[in-house]
Amino acid sequence: MASTGQTHDLGTFPARLKGRRILLCVESFGPINGVSRTNLNLVNHLRSHGALVAVVAPDHHTKVNTFQAIDNLDPSPLRSQEVRLTGYPVPFNPELSIVYPVRLRKIYERTFGGPPDLIYLGSPASLGFQLMLQLRQLPEEVQVPVICNFQTDLAGYCEILFPRPLGAIASWTFSKVQGYLFQHPSIKTLFYPSTFVRKYLEKAAGVSTRKLEVLRRGVNTDGFNPSKRNEALRKTWAPSGEIILFTCARLAGEKGFGFLADAAIELDKRGLNFKLAVVGGNRNAVVEQEVKDYFRPLVDKDKVVFTGFKVGEELMEAYASADLFLHCSITETFGLVVLEAMASGLPVIARDEGGPSDIIEHGTAGYLVPPADLDGFVDRVFTLSTDKNLREQFSQAARGHACEATWEKINNKVAWKMSDAIEAREREQANRHLAAANTMKAAAPPVYVWLLASTALRRLVTARIVDVKLAWGLVVILGFWASVSVYLAFTKVSHFVKDRAPRVYSTVHSVLRRFG
Repeated sequence: MASTGQTHDLGTFPARLKGRRILLCVESFGPINGVSRTNLNLVNHLRSHGALVAVVAPDHHTKVNTFQAIDNLDPSPLRSQEVRLTGYPVPFNPELSIVYPVRLRKIYERTFGGPPDLIYLGSPASLGFQLMLQLRQLPEEVQVPVICNFQTDLAGYCEILFPRPLGAIASWTFSKVQGYLFQHPSIKTLFYPSTFVRKYLEKAAGVSTRKLEVLRRGVNTDGFNPSKRNEALRKTWAPSGEIILFTCARLAGEKGFGFLADAAIELDKRGLNFKLAVVGGNRNAVVEQEVKDYFRPLVDKDKVVFTGFKVGEELMEAYASADLFLHCSITETFGLVVLEAMASGLPVIARDEGGPSDIIEHGTAGYLVPPADLDGFVDRVFTLSTDKNLREQFSQAARGHACEATWEKINNKVAWKMSDAIEAREREQANRHLAAANTMKAAAPPVYVWLLASTALRRLVTARIVDVKLAWGLVVILGFWASVSVYLAFTKVSHFVKDRAPRVYSTVHSVLRRFG
C-alpha cells in the first residue's frame, strides 16, 4: 500500500500475484481514448504473468473493436473474462456511458462466482462510484481491497461542459463525492498521474496523502517511432511542402479546439505556410461539426485536414509524418497523446495545465505556455516551424525522453501494489480470526452470539442490514446521476433539434418556393 513504505524491484513482476483473482472495473475499454489503451495494456500485462483478470466495463457503443485483450492463461476459475454493462450514452461522447444501476454481488457472480482477491477501478465514475458505495456498506471482514487509478478529471470537464453556474456546482459535487468515496479504508492506494491531479485530490477531495501514489504512463516506442514517417501521406496532407502541424484528440469542446483554432488563424495571419492535420472524431455528428466550425476560415483556405479516427499503424504513421504536435486541452490528467507524439519524434507545444506540465521539458523537448497566453503559444509554434535546426534538436530530445517511459515498469508498479494489498488483507483476516478464537476461549459468549453462530441466521441478518444500507446508498448515487442525466438528456434534445433544423428549414423553403 502507499503508506507501507515498501520498495520493490519494478523490473520484476510479483510472483505471488500469479493465480490471484483481479476484478478490473473500468469506465472505458475499447477504441476510445488513451485511458482505454492504458487499461488494455495493464490487462495484458497481468494476464501474461499469470494473474486471473476479469474485466467489467460499459458497452462502448461502437462497432469497431480493435481492443482484443489476451486470454487468461487459466480461465477455469472465471465464469466470464469480460462483462459488458448497459448504460446511457453520454450525448457529447457516445462512446462513454453512464452505467445503469448494478449490484456488486451480481458482478462477483458473473466473473469469479464470488468475491475476488482485489478490485481495481480505472477512472472511477458511474461504475466505480456505484461499486465503492456498495463495498463500503458491507461488513469490514468481507470488504475486498480496492486500488483506484485517477485518470479522468471529471470535475474539470464539468466546469467546461456545463453552463454557469451549473458547471461550478457540478464540479464541487464531483469533488465531494470523490472525496467521500476515496477516503474509505477499503481504498488502499489511489494512483494519480500528475502534480496537478495530486493537488486536486488533496485540496478539493480531501484525500489523505498516505493513500496517494504517483503513476505515470508509458508508451510503445517501437510502434510510435520516427521510422514510421510516410512521405506519401505527407504529400497528401501538404502537397506544396508546407510545415505540418498535428493534433490528436476526440473532437469535443473540452479538448481546447477553440484555442487551437484561434492559434491557427493567427498563424495564418502571420504568413506561416502550414497545414494543420487533426486526427479524431466524435460519434455525435453535431458536436463534431461544432468543433469543425471553429476552423471554417482555415478550411476555406485549405489549411486544415480532418482525418477522422485512426488506430494502429495508421495512427502511428500519422504521428510520425507530422512536424510539430500542438496540445491545447487543459483538462488532461496525463495526456498520453503528448507522450506518443514525443516518441514519434515530434516537439510539443502545449498549454501549461494538467498532465502535460509534468511530461514536457520546457525549452528542451518542446514548450509550455500559460493556458490563456494565445500570443505566446503562437510565437512558440512560429519559432519551431521556421527554425529547422532547432526543431530537429527538440525532436531528438523528445524521442529520448519518451524512451525512458517503459510500460513494463509502470505496470509492475501497479502489480506490486495489488500484491501488497492482498497480502495485507490476508494478514488482517488471520489476526481477526485469531483474536476471535482467543475471545471465545476467554469467556462464555452471550446468548445472541450463540444465535449468530448459526451460519444461516448470520447470513440472513447480515443480508438484511446490507440491503437497507444499499437501498440508501443507491438513492444517493441515483439522485446524483439523475441530475446529470437530466442535463445530458436536455443536451441531446438540443443537438437533435440543431441537427434537424436545417433539414426542416430546407424542406419548408422548397415547399414554399414550389407553391409560391
